[in-house]
Parts: sequence; structure tokens; C-alpha cells
Amino acid sequence: MSVIAMVLSDLQNLDTTKVLKMSLMHDLAESFTGDLTTDKISKKEKEKLENETMKKIFNNLPNILAEKYLSIWNEYQKRQTDEAVFLHEVDKLEMAFQANVYAKEGIQKQTLQPFFDTAKNEIKNKRLMEILSKLSQ
Repeated sequence: MSVIAMVLSDLQNLDTTKVLKMSLMHDLAESFTGDLTTDKISKKEKEKLENETMKKIFNNLPNILAEKYLSIWNEYQKRQTDEAVFLHEVDKLEMAFQANVYAKEGIQKQTLQPFFDTAKNEIKNKRLMEILSKLSQ
């Protein structure tokens, strides 16, 4: 997701460094918790698990870094900035990219449709919607 986020963030004139930090933290959290979907656990439980995981990781860092990274993580989780909102949408776009790969591997399109539907419902950024539209064809 980070490379996609980097390129598209640059095209959107966002703070790409911040987007990349958020993306790496997102991927780090998923490496510990797995890529949890809200059909398996509630959104609140997912956020709690990810937040607890990130706090444990950051607690091993010097305080100044722990505070800095926790602030960026919280900004992402709470969608407090354009960069955070954008990255959440890129995450949904990446989900659609993955579904496209599964389709090419022979998984039925109707099985994968919920991935595309979720992305379509959550992506508001015009450029990301255009990319999603091409993927969905």
C-alpha cells in the first residue's frame, strides 16, 4: 500500500512524508493483528486491538519518538487530516486491487463483489474513484 499511497499522495499535493509514516504504521499494526475486517470483529474492537498493539510497540522507543509516532497513529485512526482520510481511502483502493488479483486467479467475481462495493462506498476522492472504476470493469 505504501508505494501506491506515495505516488497518489504526491499527485494530490499532500504531505507525502506523513502519508508514508501513517501507511507504514498501518502495515506494522496489520503485521501483528492481521488484516482484520469488520465482518469478523467490530470496528471498535479492531481499533482497540490495533491501538493496544501500537502502544506496546511505541513503548519500546524513546519517549520523544513514542509520543511523535503515537500522535501520527492517532491522527490516522481518527481521520483528523486530509492525509489520514486519503490513506484510509487508499487502503480501500488497495483492497480492490487485491480483489482484482484474486479474480485473475479464478475466484468468482460475485464472491469478490463485496470488496469492490466497500471500496466504492468509502472512497470519495475523485482520483481514487477513477482508478477504482477502471479496476471494477
